[in-house]
Order: sequence, then C-alpha cells, then structure tokens
Amino acid sequence: MRSWCLCQICTCGRHHCPHGTTRIYENSGTSCPTTEYLEKYPTYGNVPPPQSLKPKQEFRACRGKMEGITTFKSDYRPYEIVKQPRQVPEEYKPKQGEIDLGTTYKRDFNSYKVQPVAIIRPLERQQAKQGKLDTVPTYKDDYRAWDIQKTDLYKPEQTYHPPAVKFGNSTTFQDDYVPREIQPRQSFKPSPVIKRSTVPFNGDTSHRLDYVPYQLEFKFSRPKEVYKPTTQPFEDLTTHRYDFQGLAGESAKLCRPPYTRVTQNAHFEGSTEFRESFQPWEIPPPAVKKTPEYVPPTGTMQLNSTSHLDYVPYQTKRVVPIRPVSQKRNNNFPFQGKSTTKEDFPAWESCRQGLIKKQQQIPNPSGKFDGRTTFRSHYVPHELNATQSCKPVHAPVKSSASFDDTTMYCLEYTPKKREICPASFPSPPGYIFENTNSRGHHFFRKITPTVEAF
Repeated sequence: MRSWCLCQICTCGRHHCPHGTTRIYENSGTSCPTTEYLEKYPTYGNVPPPQSLKPKQEFRACRGKMEGITTFKSDYRPYEIVKQPRQVPEEYKPKQGEIDLGTTYKRDFNSYKVQPVAIIRPLERQQAKQGKLDTVPTYKDDYRAWDIQKTDLYKPEQTYHPPAVKFGNSTTFQDDYVPREIQPRQSFKPSPVIKRSTVPFNGDTSHRLDYVPYQLEFKFSRPKEVYKPTTQPFEDLTTHRYDFQGLAGESAKLCRPPYTRVTQNAHFEGSTEFRESFQPWEIPPPAVKKTPEYVPPTGTMQLNSTSHLDYVPYQTKRVVPIRPVSQKRNNNFPFQGKSTTKEDFPAWESCRQGLIKKQQQIPNPSGKFDGRTTFRSHYVPHELNATQSCKPVHAPVKSSASFDDTTMYCLEYTPKKREICPASFPSPPGYIFENTNSRGHHFFRKITPTVEAF
C-alpha cells in the first residue's frame, strides 16, 4: 500500500515537513518526495534554452511628416461627470469584555536559575630545576681575546705660527675710492599748487537750457467712502450642502459568510516533535585536574652575569683636542660707529603734505521738495468692468427612485463551506503513522475500511 507524506496530505499549503540538507536518522538511498513537481516532471539532459526571436533594437528614422493628432485626441469624447454620493461610515462601538493576554509560551515555559560556567582551561605550570648551571658557551670557547697594541698616529705636525707684527695695510677699495659731495637731482614733478582761473564759472547745463517749466494742476483726492452694511441675510449654504442633500436608502448588507471557530474538546498535550525526538541526557560534571603546590627552590640566587664576570676595567686618559687655540685681539681705543653710507647719505628734513580738497562748484538746491513723479502726473484712471463667469451652473440631479446598492460581487458570490486541513491535527484523521524518513519526512498509511462478510 502506498505511503503518504505530510506534505502530500496537506490541502491548504501551509504544512510541510522539515526538509534538511543532511540525513539525521539513517543513511538510506530513498529519494526525498519534497514536492509534486519533482515527482511528475523528471529531469532531462543538457537542453539549451530556445533562441530568442525578439528583433534587435535598431533605430529606424521616419522620414515622413509627423502629425500632431494622437489616439487620445481622436478617440476621447468628453462626458458629463456626475459626482457619486458619499457614504457615511458607521459609528465605532468597542466590544465588551477583557482581553486574554496569555500565551502558550508563558504557560509551558518554566524558568530556571542559570549559573556561570566554570573555566576548564588548566593553569600554567612553571617547572623550576634545581642545581647549578656550569657551562661554557660556544662563543666564549671559539673566540679568544688577543693582545692588540695601540697604533700611532700618522698626522703631520702643524708648522704654521701666527705673526706677531700688527696688520696695517689698506684695501684696494680704500685706495681707489675718493669721497665726493653728492648734489640732489632736480625734480621734474609738477607742483601740486592749484591754479585758480579768473573767469567766472558757467553753471548752465543742457537740462537747464532745454527744460520748459509748466504750471502744475491741482492734485485730485478721492473722498473716503463710508461702509454701509447690507440689509439682506447672509447665505451660508455652500455648493457641497446644496448638491449633496442626502438620498433615502438602506445600508448595504454583508455577503461575508459567518465565522465559525473550529474548537476541539480534546486536552492540549503540549508536546512537540522537538521534545519527543531530543530527550534530555544527564551530563556528568567535568573533572578538574588539581595542580601541584608550588615549592620554592632552596639556596641563594646568583645574580652575576657573563658581562660582570668577563669585563676587565682599564685606566684611560681623556683625548686632548687638536684644534688651534683662538687668538683674540685686545684693542683699547673706542669703537667708531661711522660708515660710508652714513657719511654719504645724510638725513633730510621732510614735512607731510596736507590733503587737497576740491571746492564745490554746484550750489545746494533751495526750496521745498515736490514729491510728484511722472507716473502720478501721466496716469489716467479708468473704470473697471467685471468679467462674466462662463462656469456652468451646479444644478443637483435629483431622482425619486431608490438607490440600487447591488454589486456584481453580491450577485456572483456563492458562500462555500470552510474545510479543515487534515495536516493541522497531530495525527491526521483516516491515516496511521508509519515511519520517518532520513530527511525528516513523516509518512502515514491510509486506513482502509473493513467490509464484513454476510
């Protein structure tokens, strides 16, 4: 008889077996019936994909004249738009009673006290050897100290002796240079003195010559209008209130089938597949290895190193510098702070030049300023006429017939009975559990009804 997997028994498509990548139960060669597609459609060999017949995207320039008429402009016909009535939502009414906030996790989970895990890593053990180490290294044995004498210097002796006679020779610059008196050059800069003309200033401009004065007219002032309230009452009726006055109609009926909750009278066991497959095992505590107690070595510690034992101090003298001794001249006469630059270029007395201001040639205007502009003088006011509105009148469309609230969904919908998926039960009805595959699939066998013989 054929066995059925839990994936094949499921009718709602929500229940599947745990498809693992490794075999957790046994190493068998049976195939994994994961889906119906793998059973009905076997794999074939290397079949290349079909060649695409889609034409290549090449630009083809159209040499004809483009018309400005589109299909939307030619096919579109304007229709009169009628506004749909607005449905008033129902008032929300909260449900009575208390909310059950309990979960299966709070009911099944038991809290435990967890202690920190002890470290199992062994401690460091320092091995201390007893006894004296008396060895000779290979460097000390192979490289012996040689008696080397110090080499003499081959530097020649210094034969230069400074002269004792005073240096009194003059330089070539002092012999050839003859001081002469420097005369200042004549300045070609024009004098900054302003030369005033004796001719009187001519203040006539083209504006003064061409301007013709005219007599100004009296400024017109419009009298202030007094506000007069209207005697007619205020119309507070808007277009929305005027167009939508409400239509008499019944509320739409729900076509949704009544919700029937599937309940079971059996007691919930609270056991899962993970709890049944993985039982708790008793794990013994790890053994802790005891470390031996540290015992310090006996005797005194020798702090002498090979450098202290082999080093021999020598008595040496400080090296004398070979540089010559500096000879300073001691002159008793005073220092002369004069130079050729100070003697040839004496300082001249100079005074700062004052600011040069130009005299104002145009006199300031006198009299009262007239604030009239050309726009105010040339502007001619005209009477404004209000433009006529071309907007169509919003006349509400009233109908005496009742509102037809039937839809295609209400006419074509047929309520169906809600079926329960057999895979939602711990043991599907009409099936008996047979075995579990190596990949975790649960196989069930169908129960055949027995026929009694007459």
